[in-house]
Amino acid sequence: MSYPGIHRERAFLKGTFMESFEQLAAKYEPMIYDIIHRLNIYKNYEEFHQLGLIALWQAWKNHNEEKGNFLSYAYSMIKGHMMIELTKQTKQMDRYVYPEAAFWEFIEDTSSSPSLEITQELYKKCSMLSENQLKWLQYTLCDQLSVREIAEKERVSLSAVKNWRQGAREKLKNILKNN
Repeated sequence: MSYPGIHRERAFLKGTFMESFEQLAAKYEPMIYDIIHRLNIYKNYEEFHQLGLIALWQAWKNHNEEKGNFLSYAYSMIKGHMMIELTKQTKQMDRYVYPEAAFWEFIEDTSSSPSLEITQELYKKCSMLSENQLKWLQYTLCDQLSVREIAEKERVSLSAVKNWRQGAREKLKNILKNN
C-alpha cells in the first residue's frame, strides 16, 4: 500500500534529524482516513480519527527500526486499535439495547399496586393467616418480591419464608373452597 507523501524521515535515538509529530501526522493522515474507510466506520468518525492519531503517536514512539519499516508498523497499530475499539463498542451495544421511543408507548404500567378496596377485602378474607403469612402475601402480591428478597428484607432464613408461604397457601386454599 502506498500513500502519497509518506517517507521515512525520522531517525531513532542518536539520529541527527527528528521530525515533529505534527509533520508525521500530516503525512499519515491519508492512511488513517483509508483505514477508517476500509473498516466501514461511519459512526463516531471523529473519535476514530483521534484514535488513529493516538495509535500513530504510539507507533512513532515505540518503533524499532531494526524490526521493520515504520509504514507497516504504523498501519498495523492504527488498524489494530480501531478494530479493538469497534469490538468494544459492538459489545456495549449488544449489552445495552436502547429501544426506540415508540416501543415505550406500547408498554403497560404493571407496577401499580392493587386498589385499596381490593387490598382491604383480601385482608378481611385472610384474617385466618398469621402475621408472617400476611407479610409473605403482601410482599409477594403487592411488592412482587421473591422468597430470597423477602428473607433478606425480614432478616430471616429462606426456609422460614418458605414455611410462611406453605402455611399461607394451605389456608388460602381452604378460604377459596369455602366461598
